[in-house]
Amino acid sequence: MRATSLILVAALIAAGTLLAAGASDGTRWWSYVEYLASDKLEGRNTGSEGHRRAAEYVAAQFARDGLKPAGESGYFQPVKFKTLQLDETKSSLSLESDGKEQAMKFGEDANIGTRVDPAPSVEAGLVFVGYGLRAPESNYDDFAGLDTKGKIAVYISGAPASMPSALAAHYQSSGQRWAALQSVGMIGAVAIANPHHMDVPWPRVASSRFQMTMALAAPKMDETAGEQIAIAWNPAHADELFAGTGHTFDELVAAAESGKQLPRFAISKKLKAKTSVKRGEVESQNIAAIFPGSDPKLKSEYVVMSAHIDHLGVSTPINGDTIYNGAMDNAAGVASMMEVADHLKEASVKTKRSILFVAVTGEEKSLLGSRYYATNPTVPAASMVADINTDMYLPLYPLKILSVYGLDESTLGDDARTIAKQMEIRVQADPEPARNIFIRSDQYNFTRRGVPSVMLEFGNEKGSPEAATEKKWLTERYHAPSDDVNQPVDKQAAAAFNVLIEHLIEHVADADAKPAWKPNSFFRRYAMN
Repeated sequence: MRATSLILVAALIAAGTLLAAGASDGTRWWSYVEYLASDKLEGRNTGSEGHRRAAEYVAAQFARDGLKPAGESGYFQPVKFKTLQLDETKSSLSLESDGKEQAMKFGEDANIGTRVDPAPSVEAGLVFVGYGLRAPESNYDDFAGLDTKGKIAVYISGAPASMPSALAAHYQSSGQRWAALQSVGMIGAVAIANPHHMDVPWPRVASSRFQMTMALAAPKMDETAGEQIAIAWNPAHADELFAGTGHTFDELVAAAESGKQLPRFAISKKLKAKTSVKRGEVESQNIAAIFPGSDPKLKSEYVVMSAHIDHLGVSTPINGDTIYNGAMDNAAGVASMMEVADHLKEASVKTKRSILFVAVTGEEKSLLGSRYYATNPTVPAASMVADINTDMYLPLYPLKILSVYGLDESTLGDDARTIAKQMEIRVQADPEPARNIFIRSDQYNFTRRGVPSVMLEFGNEKGSPEAATEKKWLTERYHAPSDDVNQPVDKQAAAAFNVLIEHLIEHVADADAKPAWKPNSFFRRYAMN
C-alpha cells in the first residue's frame, strides 16, 4: 500500500501538481507540524503565548507566499474570550432520594461543565428523555407527554438510527439542544455517553475538567444563556441515576445499539448542585489570508480552506508529560494549509475565484473561533461560496478511502467525489454517525451561516487493520500528550492528502457555478440570498 501511495504522488509530480522539494514526500509538511507541535509552544492553548507564537509563524508563512492579509489587523482577527473554571473546593454535587442525600465525587461520578455558565445553586427533579432531541423534520420529539417544567434532562448521547446523521448531529449541538430543553421548561441537562462510541476513556474525560473553558465575550453570542447546569456523568456509574426506576443503564444502551426506541420516564431523585466559578478574560487570534483570484468577476468570491490552530495547552500529566502538543489535532491541518499556499505560489497557479485561508482559534473551546469568524467575517459574508475544512485527518496509513463529512448536503460532495475518483480513492459519508463529527469541527459554523461546507479525513473499512489503528490512536493519543511529534505518521499519505485537498480547492475555485445546497438538505435553509 505504501508503494501505491508513492506511485500516486510520483504521477502527480510528473503532471506538475507538486513541484517543490519536500512536498512530494511530506517532509516539508512534517516540518511545519514539528514546529507547531513542539514543546516550546506548550500546546497552543487559546489565548496563550504559545498560541500567539504559532499564529505569528503561520502569518509569516502566508506573507512569504505572497498572500494578502485578510484579518482586522494585518493577518490577525483578534477574538476576546471570557474564561471559566470550576472551583471544586467550593462546589458540590449530590442526589437526593427519599430524604437521603448521596454525595457525588467530581471526576469519579460526574463532572460539572463550565461551557455552560452554571448557576450558583441548583435543586431540581430529573427526567430521562431518551436522546433529549426534538427534530421536527423527522417527526421526532423526546419530550412529548413528559412533565418537564423546572426539571433537569438526563439523556444518552446519540440519536435514533432513522435520523440522517448530519441532521442528528445538528440537533445535538449545545445551542440546539438547549433551545429544545428551554422550550419545554427544563433548566439543565445530565449527559451520559454511550460507552460504545466514546473517543476517549472516562479517566481522560474526568481529567479534562481541570482545563479552563471559554465563552465568546462578544454580545449575543452565548447560545446557552439561561441554562443553569450541564453535567457529564460517568457511564460506569450511571445506575446511580436509574436506581428505583425499573430500568438499568445497560438495558438503555442495548436498546440504543439495536436501534429501538428509548423509553422516557421520570426519575424519583433530585439533583442538587452548588458551584463556584473562577473567571477571567483572554484574547486570542484567528489568522486569515487571501490568494487572489484572476477572473474579473469571480475573484470577489472566496473558497475557504479552514483548520484550527489551537490545542489544549499544558494540563493534567499523563505518564509524566503535561504538554498536550496536538500534532495531529490540529497542527497537521494547519500544516496542510501552509503546504497548499506554498504550492499555489511555487507552481504559479491561477484560480478564477479567490482562496481564503482561515486558521481559527478556540476550536477546542467549542468551535468558538470559527463561530466568531463565520459571524464576523473579514470578507463580505455572502462572498464565501464554500468551506473545505481539515481537522485531525490522521495520516496513519495510505490514503485509499476518503471520509467526507457533509458529503450529501451540497454539491461540494460531488466535487470531492470527482477529485477522489481521479486519484483512485474511494469516498464515503460519515462512517460513525454516533460520534457526531459533523458538529465537532469548524465547518459546522460555516454551514450554519449558509456556506456549503465539508470536512475531509482519512477513511477506512469497518473491521480493517486501518480501523483498528485509528481506534488505537483515539484511545491512546486523542487529547493526550502522546499526540506529539514522536508518533508514527505516514508522510507520503499526508502528501497525497495535500494533493487531493488542493485539487479540490482549485476545482471549486475554477468551476463556472459556485457550490449549492442539495434540494433535500436541511441546511439549505441557512443559505444567504
